[in-house]
Amino acid sequence: MTPDQIADLRRQRYNATVVHLQKPNPELMMIRVKPDFPLPPHQPGQYSSLGLGNWEPRFPGSQEEELKEAEESRIVLRAYSISHPMLIGGKLVEGDCNEWLEFYIVLVQRAPEGARAPGLTPRLFMLRTGDRLRLNEKIAGSFSLEGVEPEQTVVFLSTGTGEAPHNYMLWDLLRRGHRGRILSACCVRFKRDLGYLSVHESLMKQFANYTYLSLTTREVVADGRKVYIQDLITSGELEQHLGVPLDAAKSHVFLCGNPKMIGIPNLDRETGKRVYPKPPGVIEILEGRGFRVDDSRGKVRGNIHYEKYW
Repeated sequence: MTPDQIADLRRQRYNATVVHLQKPNPELMMIRVKPDFPLPPHQPGQYSSLGLGNWEPRFPGSQEEELKEAEESRIVLRAYSISHPMLIGGKLVEGDCNEWLEFYIVLVQRAPEGARAPGLTPRLFMLRTGDRLRLNEKIAGSFSLEGVEPEQTVVFLSTGTGEAPHNYMLWDLLRRGHRGRILSACCVRFKRDLGYLSVHESLMKQFANYTYLSLTTREVVADGRKVYIQDLITSGELEQHLGVPLDAAKSHVFLCGNPKMIGIPNLDRETGKRVYPKPPGVIEILEGRGFRVDDSRGKVRGNIHYEKYW
Protein backbone atom coordinates (compact mmCIF):
# COMPACT_ATOMS: atom_id res chain seq x y z
CA MET A 1 0.00 0.00 0.00
CA THR A 2 1.43 3.40 -1.01
CA PRO A 3 1.83 6.39 1.37
CA ASP A 4 -0.85 8.27 -0.59
CA GLN A 5 -3.29 5.38 -0.24
CA ILE A 6 -2.62 5.20 3.50
CA ALA A 7 -3.10 8.95 3.92
CA ASP A 8 -6.39 8.73 2.04
CA LEU A 9 -7.62 5.85 4.21
CA ARG A 10 -6.76 7.78 7.37
CA ARG A 11 -8.75 10.79 6.16
CA GLN A 12 -11.73 8.61 5.31
CA ARG A 13 -11.78 6.22 8.26
CA TYR A 14 -10.47 8.11 11.29
CA ASN A 15 -12.63 10.44 13.37
CA ALA A 16 -10.65 11.21 16.53
CA THR A 17 -7.29 12.57 17.71
CA VAL A 18 -4.89 11.54 20.48
CA VAL A 19 -4.67 14.60 22.75
CA HIS A 20 -2.71 13.07 25.65
CA LEU A 21 -0.54 9.99 26.06
CA GLN A 22 1.18 8.70 29.19
CA LYS A 23 3.09 5.43 29.58
CA PRO A 24 3.81 4.37 33.19
CA ASN A 25 5.90 1.57 31.64
CA PRO A 26 6.53 0.52 28.01
CA GLU A 27 3.59 -1.94 28.10
CA LEU A 28 0.98 0.27 29.76
CA MET A 29 -0.63 3.52 28.73
CA MET A 30 -3.30 6.10 29.50
CA ILE A 31 -4.59 7.65 26.32
CA ARG A 32 -7.05 10.51 25.88
CA VAL A 33 -8.97 10.62 22.63
CA LYS A 34 -10.89 13.64 21.34
CA PRO A 35 -13.53 12.83 18.73
CA ASP A 36 -14.51 15.04 15.81
CA PHE A 37 -18.12 14.69 17.00
CA PRO A 38 -19.81 15.73 20.28
CA LEU A 39 -19.46 13.08 22.96
CA PRO A 40 -22.78 11.34 23.66
CA PRO A 41 -24.11 11.30 27.25
CA HIS A 42 -22.79 8.33 29.18
CA GLN A 43 -22.35 6.87 32.66
CA PRO A 44 -19.23 5.93 34.62
CA GLY A 45 -18.50 2.25 33.96
CA GLN A 46 -19.51 2.16 30.30
CA TYR A 47 -17.32 1.44 27.28
CA SER A 48 -16.62 2.44 23.71
CA SER A 49 -14.37 1.08 20.95
CA LEU A 50 -11.06 2.22 19.54
CA GLY A 51 -9.74 1.26 16.14
CA LEU A 52 -6.78 1.54 13.78
CA GLY A 53 -6.25 0.40 10.23
CA ASN A 54 -4.41 -2.80 9.45
CA TRP A 55 -2.08 -0.63 7.39
CA GLU A 56 -0.61 0.97 10.53
CA PRO A 57 2.81 -0.09 11.93
CA ARG A 58 3.04 -2.58 14.78
CA PHE A 59 5.04 -2.42 18.00
CA PRO A 60 8.55 -3.93 17.52
CA GLY A 61 8.80 -7.52 18.72
CA SER A 62 5.06 -8.20 18.48
CA GLN A 63 3.85 -11.49 17.05
CA GLU A 64 3.91 -11.48 13.28
CA GLU A 65 0.55 -10.99 11.65
CA GLU A 66 -0.68 -12.72 8.50
CA LEU A 67 -3.18 -10.58 6.63
CA LYS A 68 -5.06 -11.44 3.48
CA GLU A 69 -4.98 -8.81 0.76
CA ALA A 70 -8.64 -7.92 1.39
CA GLU A 71 -7.88 -7.26 5.07
CA GLU A 72 -5.12 -4.72 4.55
CA SER A 73 -7.54 -1.79 4.21
CA ARG A 74 -9.78 -2.78 7.13
CA ILE A 75 -10.07 -1.21 10.58
CA VAL A 76 -9.44 -3.40 13.62
CA LEU A 77 -11.69 -2.40 16.53
CA ARG A 78 -11.82 -3.38 20.18
CA ALA A 79 -14.06 -2.31 23.05
CA TYR A 80 -12.44 -0.64 26.06
CA SER A 81 -13.98 0.53 29.31
CA ILE A 82 -13.69 4.28 29.77
CA SER A 83 -11.37 5.45 32.53
CA HIS A 84 -11.27 8.96 33.98
CA PRO A 85 -8.68 11.39 35.37
CA MET A 86 -9.35 11.78 39.09
CA LEU A 87 -6.89 14.48 40.11
CA ILE A 88 -5.60 17.59 38.37
CA GLY A 89 -3.04 19.66 40.25
CA GLY A 90 -3.49 17.40 43.25
CA LYS A 91 -7.19 18.21 43.55
CA LEU A 92 -10.25 16.19 42.61
CA VAL A 93 -11.42 16.93 39.08
CA GLU A 94 -14.59 18.98 39.42
CA GLY A 95 -16.36 19.12 36.07
CA ASP A 96 -17.26 16.50 33.51
CA CYS A 97 -14.71 15.82 30.77
CA ASN A 98 -16.97 16.41 27.79
CA GLU A 99 -14.36 16.83 25.06
CA TRP A 100 -12.36 13.62 25.27
CA LEU A 101 -12.36 10.10 26.70
CA GLU A 102 -9.56 8.45 28.66
CA PHE A 103 -8.64 4.78 28.19
CA TYR A 104 -6.25 2.56 30.17
CA ILE A 105 -4.64 -0.06 27.94
CA VAL A 106 -2.06 -2.82 28.28
CA LEU A 107 0.08 -3.97 25.36
CA VAL A 108 -0.68 -7.50 24.17
CA GLN A 109 2.14 -8.62 21.92
CA ARG A 110 1.35 -12.31 21.55
CA ALA A 111 -1.82 -14.39 21.39
CA PRO A 112 -2.36 -17.82 22.96
CA GLU A 113 -1.16 -20.74 20.85
CA GLY A 114 -3.40 -21.28 17.86
CA ALA A 115 -5.07 -17.88 18.11
CA ARG A 116 -4.72 -15.01 15.68
CA ALA A 117 -1.98 -12.45 16.43
CA PRO A 118 -3.17 -9.41 18.43
CA GLY A 119 -4.39 -6.84 15.94
CA LEU A 120 -4.94 -3.62 17.84
CA THR A 121 -2.72 -2.97 20.86
CA PRO A 122 0.57 -3.45 18.95
CA ARG A 123 -0.67 -0.60 16.74
CA LEU A 124 -2.08 1.56 19.55
CA PHE A 125 1.31 1.53 21.27
CA MET A 126 2.87 3.14 18.20
CA LEU A 127 0.64 6.21 18.53
CA ARG A 128 1.88 9.65 19.52
CA THR A 129 0.07 12.79 20.61
CA GLY A 130 -1.64 14.34 17.60
CA ASP A 131 -2.11 11.06 15.74
CA ARG A 132 -5.49 10.05 14.39
CA LEU A 133 -7.57 6.91 15.04
CA ARG A 134 -11.11 5.59 15.06
CA LEU A 135 -13.51 6.06 18.00
CA ASN A 136 -16.91 4.41 17.99
CA GLU A 137 -19.64 7.04 18.15
CA LYS A 138 -21.64 4.84 20.54
CA ILE A 139 -20.98 4.48 24.28
CA ALA A 140 -22.73 1.50 25.86
CA GLY A 141 -22.79 -0.96 28.75
CA SER A 142 -24.83 -1.79 31.86
CA PHE A 143 -21.89 -1.73 34.29
CA SER A 144 -22.80 1.32 36.37
CA LEU A 145 -23.43 2.77 39.82
CA GLU A 146 -27.17 2.41 39.43
CA GLY A 147 -28.76 1.54 42.78
CA VAL A 148 -25.83 2.59 44.97
CA GLU A 149 -27.04 4.71 47.90
CA PRO A 150 -24.90 7.45 49.56
CA GLU A 151 -24.46 5.54 52.84
CA GLN A 152 -23.63 2.14 51.36
CA THR A 153 -20.24 0.44 51.24
CA VAL A 154 -18.75 0.22 47.74
CA VAL A 155 -15.96 -2.22 46.89
CA PHE A 156 -14.13 -2.22 43.53
CA LEU A 157 -12.09 -5.36 42.76
CA SER A 158 -10.06 -5.56 39.56
CA THR A 159 -7.09 -7.08 37.77
CA GLY A 160 -4.74 -5.04 35.60
CA THR A 161 -6.37 -2.41 33.42
CA GLY A 162 -9.74 -3.68 34.63
CA GLU A 163 -9.62 -0.84 37.12
CA ALA A 164 -10.35 1.64 34.31
CA PRO A 165 -14.15 1.77 34.78
CA HIS A 166 -13.68 1.67 38.55
CA ASN A 167 -11.61 4.86 38.35
CA TYR A 168 -14.49 6.60 36.59
CA MET A 169 -16.98 5.30 39.17
CA LEU A 170 -14.71 6.21 42.08
CA TRP A 171 -14.30 9.76 40.83
CA ASP A 172 -18.06 10.08 40.45
CA LEU A 173 -18.69 8.84 44.00
CA LEU A 174 -16.10 11.17 45.52
CA ARG A 175 -17.31 14.24 43.69
CA ARG A 176 -20.87 13.46 44.85
CA GLY A 177 -19.71 13.30 48.45
CA HIS A 178 -20.40 9.60 48.96
CA ARG A 179 -20.63 8.98 52.71
CA GLY A 180 -20.18 5.21 52.85
CA ARG A 181 -16.87 3.40 52.90
CA ILE A 182 -15.15 2.91 49.52
CA LEU A 183 -12.38 0.39 48.86
CA SER A 184 -10.61 -0.30 45.59
CA ALA A 185 -8.22 -3.22 45.16
CA CYS A 186 -6.24 -3.99 42.01
CA CYS A 187 -4.21 -7.15 41.39
CA VAL A 188 -1.32 -6.97 38.90
CA ARG A 189 1.86 -8.89 38.13
CA PHE A 190 4.32 -6.21 39.21
CA LYS A 191 4.03 -2.93 41.08
CA ARG A 192 5.10 -1.07 37.93
CA ASP A 193 1.80 -2.20 36.38
CA LEU A 194 -0.18 0.06 38.74
CA GLY A 195 -0.50 3.08 36.48
CA TYR A 196 -2.75 5.08 38.81
CA LEU A 197 -1.03 4.15 42.09
CA SER A 198 0.18 7.64 43.02
CA VAL A 199 -3.27 9.08 42.28
CA HIS A 200 -4.95 6.56 44.57
CA GLU A 201 -2.41 7.23 47.32
CA SER A 202 -3.19 10.93 47.11
CA LEU A 203 -6.94 10.27 47.17
CA MET A 204 -6.56 8.24 50.38
CA LYS A 205 -4.95 11.24 52.05
CA GLN A 206 -7.77 13.52 50.95
CA PHE A 207 -10.77 11.26 51.60
CA ALA A 208 -10.99 9.47 54.95
CA ASN A 209 -13.60 7.02 53.67
CA TYR A 210 -11.42 5.73 50.80
CA THR A 211 -8.89 2.87 50.83
CA TYR A 212 -6.77 1.57 47.96
CA LEU A 213 -5.06 -1.82 48.02
CA SER A 214 -2.43 -2.86 45.49
CA LEU A 215 -1.76 -6.58 45.08
CA THR A 216 1.04 -8.22 43.10
CA THR A 217 1.33 -11.84 41.96
CA ARG A 218 4.87 -12.04 40.57
CA GLU A 219 6.81 -10.14 43.16
CA VAL A 220 6.81 -10.18 46.92
CA VAL A 221 5.41 -7.06 48.55
CA ALA A 222 6.71 -5.43 51.73
CA ASP A 223 5.14 -7.95 54.14
CA GLY A 224 6.52 -10.92 52.23
CA ARG A 225 3.25 -12.25 50.79
CA LYS A 226 1.62 -12.58 47.40
CA VAL A 227 -2.12 -11.96 47.65
CA TYR A 228 -4.87 -12.57 45.11
CA ILE A 229 -8.31 -10.91 45.15
CA GLN A 230 -10.04 -14.11 46.31
CA ASP A 231 -7.54 -14.47 49.20
CA LEU A 232 -8.24 -10.91 50.23
CA ILE A 233 -11.89 -11.81 50.85
CA THR A 234 -11.62 -15.30 52.35
CA SER A 235 -8.88 -14.29 54.81
CA GLY A 236 -10.93 -11.41 56.19
CA GLU A 237 -8.21 -8.95 55.19
CA LEU A 238 -10.54 -6.98 52.95
CA GLU A 239 -12.87 -6.25 55.86
CA GLN A 240 -9.92 -5.28 58.06
CA HIS A 241 -8.92 -2.63 55.55
CA LEU A 242 -12.52 -1.65 54.94
CA GLY A 243 -13.10 -1.01 58.64
CA VAL A 244 -16.68 -2.32 58.49
CA PRO A 245 -18.23 -5.75 57.81
CA LEU A 246 -18.84 -6.63 54.18
CA ASP A 247 -22.60 -6.78 54.69
CA ALA A 248 -24.71 -7.94 51.75
CA ALA A 249 -27.56 -5.72 52.91
CA LYS A 250 -25.44 -2.57 52.84
CA SER A 251 -22.77 -3.13 50.19
CA HIS A 252 -22.16 -3.20 46.45
CA VAL A 253 -19.18 -5.03 44.91
CA PHE A 254 -17.91 -4.24 41.40
CA LEU A 255 -15.69 -6.71 39.52
CA CYS A 256 -13.71 -6.12 36.34
CA GLY A 257 -10.85 -7.99 34.72
CA ASN A 258 -9.76 -11.61 34.58
CA PRO A 259 -12.75 -13.99 34.28
CA LYS A 260 -11.01 -16.41 36.66
CA MET A 261 -11.07 -13.75 39.36
CA ILE A 262 -14.71 -12.93 38.69
CA GLY A 263 -15.92 -16.53 38.42
CA ILE A 264 -19.11 -16.15 36.37
CA PRO A 265 -21.34 -19.24 36.82
CA ASN A 266 -22.82 -21.15 33.89
CA LEU A 267 -26.27 -22.68 33.71
CA ASP A 268 -26.41 -26.48 33.47
CA ARG A 269 -29.02 -27.18 30.79
CA GLU A 270 -29.92 -30.61 32.18
CA THR A 271 -30.38 -29.67 35.84
CA GLY A 272 -31.19 -25.98 35.45
CA LYS A 273 -28.70 -25.24 38.23
CA ARG A 274 -25.81 -22.81 38.12
CA VAL A 275 -22.31 -24.26 37.99
CA TYR A 276 -19.42 -22.19 39.31
CA PRO A 277 -15.96 -22.40 37.70
CA LYS A 278 -13.04 -23.82 39.66
CA PRO A 279 -11.07 -22.63 41.51
CA PRO A 280 -13.73 -20.41 43.11
CA GLY A 281 -14.04 -16.85 41.87
CA VAL A 282 -15.30 -13.83 43.76
CA ILE A 283 -18.93 -14.36 42.75
CA GLU A 284 -19.14 -17.80 44.37
CA ILE A 285 -17.35 -16.59 47.50
CA LEU A 286 -19.65 -13.60 47.95
CA GLU A 287 -22.86 -15.43 47.07
CA GLY A 288 -21.95 -17.81 49.87
CA ARG A 289 -22.17 -14.77 52.14
CA GLY A 290 -25.58 -13.61 50.98
CA PHE A 291 -24.66 -11.42 48.02
CA ARG A 292 -26.48 -11.71 44.70
CA VAL A 293 -24.95 -11.24 41.26
CA ASP A 294 -26.66 -9.25 38.52
CA ASP A 295 -28.78 -11.35 36.20
CA SER A 296 -26.84 -11.97 32.97
CA ARG A 297 -29.86 -10.83 30.94
CA GLY A 298 -29.95 -7.53 32.80
CA LYS A 299 -33.45 -8.08 34.20
CA VAL A 300 -32.51 -8.40 37.86
CA ARG A 301 -29.91 -6.18 39.53
CA GLY A 302 -28.13 -7.60 42.55
CA ASN A 303 -25.25 -6.21 44.59
CA ILE A 304 -22.43 -7.95 42.69
CA HIS A 305 -21.80 -6.24 39.36
CA TYR A 306 -19.22 -7.41 36.83
CA GLU A 307 -17.58 -6.56 33.52
CA LYS A 308 -15.29 -9.22 32.07
CA TYR A 309 -12.42 -8.14 29.82
CA TRP A 310 -12.18 -11.25 27.65
